[in-house]
Amino acid sequence: MELGISMFGDLRFNPQTQQRKAPHQRFTEMLEQVKLADEVGLDVFEMGEHHRADYSVTNPQLFLSAAAAVTKNIKLGSAVTVLSSSDPVRLFEDFSMLDQLSKGRTHIMAGRGSFIESFPLFGFSLDDYDALFEDKLMLLLDLINKNGTDINWNGRLTQNLKNVDLYPKPFQDKLPVWIAVGGTPASVLRAARLGLPIMFAIIGGMPINFKPLVDYYKENYLAAGHDAAKMQLGINSHTFVGANSNIKDEYFPFYAAQMDHIGKDRGWAPFSKDVFLNTTRPEGAYFMDEPNAVIDKILQQHEWFGHTRFVGQMDVGDPDHHMLMKSIELFGTKVAPEVRKALK
Repeated sequence: MELGISMFGDLRFNPQTQQRKAPHQRFTEMLEQVKLADEVGLDVFEMGEHHRADYSVTNPQLFLSAAAAVTKNIKLGSAVTVLSSSDPVRLFEDFSMLDQLSKGRTHIMAGRGSFIESFPLFGFSLDDYDALFEDKLMLLLDLINKNGTDINWNGRLTQNLKNVDLYPKPFQDKLPVWIAVGGTPASVLRAARLGLPIMFAIIGGMPINFKPLVDYYKENYLAAGHDAAKMQLGINSHTFVGANSNIKDEYFPFYAAQMDHIGKDRGWAPFSKDVFLNTTRPEGAYFMDEPNAVIDKILQQHEWFGHTRFVGQMDVGDPDHHMLMKSIELFGTKVAPEVRKALK
């Protein structure tokens, strides 16, 4: 199993100053964090895309290009690229350039996005939410499968291309594309039929409830004639590791502040400590505990899902830099080696 971390570049709000952390400060911290993730042997680092005041990264590949310069081995990908409001041609060019900079450590994770700000921002209608994703995914895959060479494309909601070559070419023979899903069966079915790696975002509730969806993916992947040996399936969950279980109390204020901020827009009830603690239990979705508890939960979910990649989203609420650095260190030096040993 590959093990890694993801971030959204959260910007913490300071009630005293009524200001959020400066983006340049967060970028500096995140570069130190991804460098540490590489040094402690984690396999993957992924960055999300948002267009809101509470997140610092609008362009994952731009940050990942900076990350490529300070890392040596860790894979660098988006999580997610909001494909519906992006230009697949530009994505191919950007990620090919990133792939060259990183010498083949790049992947794209395409999703529809759980926030909608990018649609009006870039001139797209939410009425086309599904159709945009479908059309742009097909174009992106065509570009990748043909390695950006002699492209001819007539799109319904995209540009038309005739005898187009794109540059630079990626370092890898073929840019990897993952599909990120929440709980929508149609999205799972699309990824399975296309034979694409899939990442399930399990960020609340009881993860065991995702087993029917995971099985649905596996069944349809095989039914479409794809090679079982090439199946890749990931789980992404909110994660924070501490030296002991006190980390739950230490991390809760940061996490709750961000949940409440998002919840104001979505009509959620205030985020309670009881809900938080309940979801950190062995059967819950949060991986927020001391290393042994996190190890046990990863292995338990592997029994349920048989996934090939686990990615912990670690910066929800923008916790203190030293706390996040310690969490990454423990995840890389205590959790990852034991998980790998158990799954040999």
